[in-house]
Formats: sequence, structure tokens, C-alpha cells
Amino acid sequence: MIKAQNIIKSFDGRTILKDISVEFSSGQTNLIIGRSGSGKTVLLKCLVGLHEVDEGAIYYDDICFSTLDFKTRKAIRKKVGMIFQGGALLDASTVAENVKLPLDLFTDQSEEEKMERVNLCLKRVNLDNAHHLYPSELSGGMVKRAAIARAIVMNPEYLFCDEPNSGLDPQTSIVIDKLISDITKEYNITTIINTHDMNSVMEIGEKIVFIYEGNKWWEGTKNDILHADNRELNDFVFASAMAKRAKGIL
Repeated sequence: MIKAQNIIKSFDGRTILKDISVEFSSGQTNLIIGRSGSGKTVLLKCLVGLHEVDEGAIYYDDICFSTLDFKTRKAIRKKVGMIFQGGALLDASTVAENVKLPLDLFTDQSEEEKMERVNLCLKRVNLDNAHHLYPSELSGGMVKRAAIARAIVMNPEYLFCDEPNSGLDPQTSIVIDKLISDITKEYNITTIINTHDMNSVMEIGEKIVFIYEGNKWWEGTKNDILHADNRELNDFVFASAMAKRAKGIL
């Protein structure tokens, strides 16, 4: 479980997050949605500790993450997996080397133990035969699957995903969504996904938090969202659908 309690965040005198309180449960896919500039990315970065909150607190289970010093935070960060928008694989390293990197940095395991874990994670994301390939040799979907393998190699308790379907075609996006959802349940992870993809919302949105102008404007499930009595949310959903139609996706 990850909880934000009355968090406020400002930059250069402009308040971006306005007294947001929300709880994200483990074992389910928690999605943060909102227009560009709404504050959803800032919220994600505050939750993961890339931004310090000005007021309020972030809790990881019963631990107040916001008040921890660097050394104590490092212990919690070992339990965190992160999937970045572009995959963020190291170009000069093979897929296996990219996935193994967190084990090299944060464990004292033997090389044999590390490779056993790497092999298991690559198999889990259906990249059994990609060990020797470099990022430039991968498709967009393979890059995202390799990024997922790296994110789970440390057996994380918490998983953050920043626009995991960015740049992917609709079919590949569905594969990535299902993979993240399945892994979340399989390992009982607290997964938080920052997205504007309404296909993801309707496929895997077990809990959805809509951020509007820095406020938590609505929360519910994918079953609730189409019947929500919330004008700003309805406008966002409608605009997202129209954008996909314009691109010939729907």
C-alpha cells in the first residue's frame, strides 16, 4: 500500500498539487489520469521520491517515507521497480545486462545467482531468446518488456509505470497492459501507472484517480468511469476518444 496524505507541491510559487490525499492498494492496478499539465506526473514523482513534497506525507505501508533520511530511503527504494516512458535501457548493454543492472548495484549475489534471476524474469516477459540483443535491435514492445523485466528483477513490492504504452501500437499496448496487470497480481505488488491512454483505463483500471488542475477530482473503477457525474472527467474521456478516432485507432 502507498498513501499520499494532504500533499502540496509548488514550483516557483505556483502550486501544482493541492492538498491531495489518496491510497493505492497492493495487488491491483492503480491508474493516475489527467490532461497534460494537470499534475499527474508531479504526483507520480512525489510518490516515488523524485520530488519532495512541500506539505503532507507519503507512506509506504506504515512507514512515513517523507520523513526518512537518505540511508533509510535507500532501503525502501530497493523494493521499488520503475518503468520509464521510453524504457530507459542502456544502449551499450545487452538486454540481459540491462535487466541484471539492479542486481549488480544493490545485491551481493554471485554471477550465477544473478543470471538465474535474469533468465527467470526474461522468460516471464516472453523474451527468452533476447539475452544477447541490444536495445537498437528491439521493437518498441520488446523494449517495454525488457524494461518490465528489469523493473521486477529485484522482486519489488512497489512498481511505478510512467506512460508504459507511449509510442506503442494498440495491439502491443494491450499486451503490455496485460503483462503489468498479471505481474501485479502474481506478486501482489502495489502498482501505480501514470497514463492518458483510455484503452489502458478500460482494460486494467481497477482504481483510477483523475487529477484536474492539481486536485484529486474523481476516483473510482473502470466500471464507474463511464457513468460518472463529473463534467471535467467526462470531457477528458470524450477528448481522449475523439483523439483516437482522429488517428484512426477507433
